[in-house]
Amino acid sequence: MVQTAERGPGPRSGSGVPPQPLAGAPAASPSPAAGSVPSDSAAREAAPGAPPREHRHDIDLMRLICSFSVMLGHVGGVFIAAVEREEANGPGVYWTGHVVEALNPFAVPMYFAIAGWAVLVGAPPGDSRRMWRRIVRNTVPLFVWSALYLAWGRWWGTNDGPVSRLALDAVFGSVRPAYHLWFMYAYIPLIVALAFVVLLRAGKRPWGLGAVLLVLAAAPSLMGDLERWTGWDLPRFGWGFGVYQLMYALAGAFLFALPAGALGRRRWPWAVPMALTMAGVLWYHTQVHYVIPNAHVLVAVMTGCLLAMVTRVRVPRRWRPLLSRLAGASLGAYMVHVLVISAIVEPLVSPGLSGAVAAPLYAVLLAATVAVSFGASLLWGKAGLRKYLG
Repeated sequence: MVQTAERGPGPRSGSGVPPQPLAGAPAASPSPAAGSVPSDSAAREAAPGAPPREHRHDIDLMRLICSFSVMLGHVGGVFIAAVEREEANGPGVYWTGHVVEALNPFAVPMYFAIAGWAVLVGAPPGDSRRMWRRIVRNTVPLFVWSALYLAWGRWWGTNDGPVSRLALDAVFGSVRPAYHLWFMYAYIPLIVALAFVVLLRAGKRPWGLGAVLLVLAAAPSLMGDLERWTGWDLPRFGWGFGVYQLMYALAGAFLFALPAGALGRRRWPWAVPMALTMAGVLWYHTQVHYVIPNAHVLVAVMTGCLLAMVTRVRVPRRWRPLLSRLAGASLGAYMVHVLVISAIVEPLVSPGLSGAVAAPLYAVLLAATVAVSFGASLLWGKAGLRKYLG
């Protein structure tokens, strides 16, 4: 997630979508990116001798919902891009894309909410060393996938500049051609800041994390000054997070930590305001501006409603092994799904499709994207490549 690079909706937005960036399967309800995205191996990071942490299967479920929703929106974005955002160019394709895009704005904010819960409540780091391991697990897949998307773009003929320049830009926070990776450039600094506060409160002295935050704070102005003084064409510095991302993280830490029943015993009434916010997003996208900002009140209410419906929900025991396996693969699926979309979705969507054809085609293409993305992630997980590919 103005052309919201915030949501990371897809190529049509000019953005660069969460999770939930991260690597490793969470042993104690990690964070997303994504989405759908990051995940922290909390159990491995628990302090020696500490009691085992509760595994939050509801948060595994939430991560999967967010992963699916991100793909739902990005496939829908291809339909909107096919008609160049104009209803007159193909009403069936236009409305198919916009209807599904109105269903998923909660995904990226929810990833930040899960990140806040993981760092502040669910799996707070015991020391800087553990936090650095968490950072590396998220940063390595980010750069590996940046390189893979640059190679793919060169082979596919979709890069909008020389690979060397695009690679340099990616180091400093650009998300071309992998628009969905923008989330990682916000997620990683955010968990660094939260962990810094946690460790300070615990009486630690996280000098390294503090130095990272100082660099992130000063770099944009320093690079701007250096560009003016030297006349060099320097990359934009994109590492950092905004107030709305911090607020989603803090709200997530608070709400996910509430005991069962604190938000009401009945969950279904929350579906009513959530459905109303989805209708509001559809109106906003088609009548005001596409894409709606993550910080918009409609998105915040939608995110809160979903959280109230899913948090502390009891997952049947027989589903838990599969749920944990898929949740562990969600970051990898998030990373690869845009490549899958460019290969199998974009070539099949054209503006001339009628609504009767566009809607079923959308369902088939979404199912294929989800199956291929998660299938690929599960395969490289078995091959021991999770730390490199997410």
